[in-house]
Amino acid sequence: MTEQRRLITEIIQNTDSHMTAEQIYNLAKAQMPCIAIGTVYRNLGLMERDGEIVRIAIPNAPDRYDRNVQFHEHMLCRKCGVLEDVWLGNLLEVINAMTQTKIDSYELAMFGVCQSCQESAAAAEETQFNLK
Repeated sequence: MTEQRRLITEIIQNTDSHMTAEQIYNLAKAQMPCIAIGTVYRNLGLMERDGEIVRIAIPNAPDRYDRNVQFHEHMLCRKCGVLEDVWLGNLLEVINAMTQTKIDSYELAMFGVCQSCQESAAAAEETQFNLK
């Protein structure tokens, strides 16, 4: 394993967030100033191919990368942009049973407002109500 790949792997494994390649590059560059953005993209592609990470395609936004390779879903908050893991159980079995086919993977895009943003909006609304 190259030093660059080791660093990229370390960055991904030491975060709970789903970072973009640019975010990974910026963190890597802080520790290894000579690393190139192309090196980051190339290694992310190899890591995805080797099953070490999962690439999450986000409509109209940069792809994100997930260290958790277990099959699960994601929800993107429309307010703050955080991408959260969602566990819907064994949805693959449900899909296979409903379609009577052998689906081995799927992509499900969920968009909404995360709990933190909901709580912030509720607190702001309560404060506004108390000021009247």
